[in-house]
Amino acid sequence: MVEVQIFGVKKSSDTRKALRFFSERRIKTHFVDLNERAASFGELSRFAQKFGVVKLIDEDSRRYAELGLRQARKSDERWLELLLEEPLVLRMPLARCGKFISIGLAEDDWKNWITSPQK
Repeated sequence: MVEVQIFGVKKSSDTRKALRFFSERRIKTHFVDLNERAASFGELSRFAQKFGVVKLIDEDSRRYAELGLRQARKSDERWLELLLEEPLVLRMPLARCGKFISIGLAEDDWKNWITSPQK
């Protein structure tokens, strides 16, 4: 049975689209609202290892601008710490299904998850 974990916030349209995508396909989801509970360092690290820390950062987010991060030069580890403290700077949703992970609206990836055997 396929089960998907989605990290995001309810105000994010892409997070809502992800939840709707899986709901329409009757895929069980576990939603983690980052406003209520932060992702763990290990969880974020998993996404960073696959995609790179830069891909986790939503440079178009209001919070990114409010914090004045345009000129920021930080190490990957410091960026991860900041993303844990400021989840609204994350590109959302972060989705995980077994060994598969994605960042942002990734419907093509999600379709593959549903049809791929889980290992």
